[in-house]
Amino acid sequence: MGDDSEEFDQRYQFGRTLVDELGAAGAGPETFELLGMEWDLVPGAYAPKPGTGTEWYTSTIPYPRQGRFLEIGCGAGVTAVWAAQHGCASVLATDITAPAVESTILNTRRHGVEDRVQVRQSDLFAELDSSDRFDLVFWNCSVIEAPADFEFTQDFEWAIFDRGYSALGRYLAQAHDWLLPGGRALVTFNSLGDAERIAQLAAEAGTTLTRLASADRRLAGRDVTYNIFEIVRDPARGR
Repeated sequence: MGDDSEEFDQRYQFGRTLVDELGAAGAGPETFELLGMEWDLVPGAYAPKPGTGTEWYTSTIPYPRQGRFLEIGCGAGVTAVWAAQHGCASVLATDITAPAVESTILNTRRHGVEDRVQVRQSDLFAELDSSDRFDLVFWNCSVIEAPADFEFTQDFEWAIFDRGYSALGRYLAQAHDWLLPGGRALVTFNSLGDAERIAQLAAEAGTTLTRLASADRRLAGRDVTYNIFEIVRDPARGR
């Protein structure tokens, strides 16, 4: 979809609204509450609020009991900590921004799961060890497509925007490379994003998206449908 399309512009402008309404504003360490727990937040990290996707996704993911879980884009670490508390034997949490990594480390300590959760700064899979493999790979993706020349000026914008859906395309194409036999790759997507584009990207990656669960919520004055999809690789592409 071209940058000059009306629908593209509407989605992008709502992304700017989300930056204004949901972005981290404090200059010092903060805390927030979600899922009945208190969490640490380093300035610059995105703080998920009640009713936003993180709350629902985190409580809905089919975590592999005693399995290995990889979260891409861990943000403040809510999902990674929850995974360790709800049956995963080991968790690797990654994020592209330093404030998110720092926040996640603080929260693994706050909730006593630092022995089961490793935290690493990484652009998707770039900083993983080549031998790493997981039972479940998950990304609560940045759902608003930004123009290709978009410049990130605040760290938490990475949680909202994806330039040309380039990161999403790479994730769909590469997620299966990091799975153990029988493992599963999941991605989120909601109705604020371009559904036609994610379907196109999935096809280009040799995959299809199977919806596992959905929920309707209210976000910044708009009705939003949140979805969890399993990424299913075309058998013709192999492993």
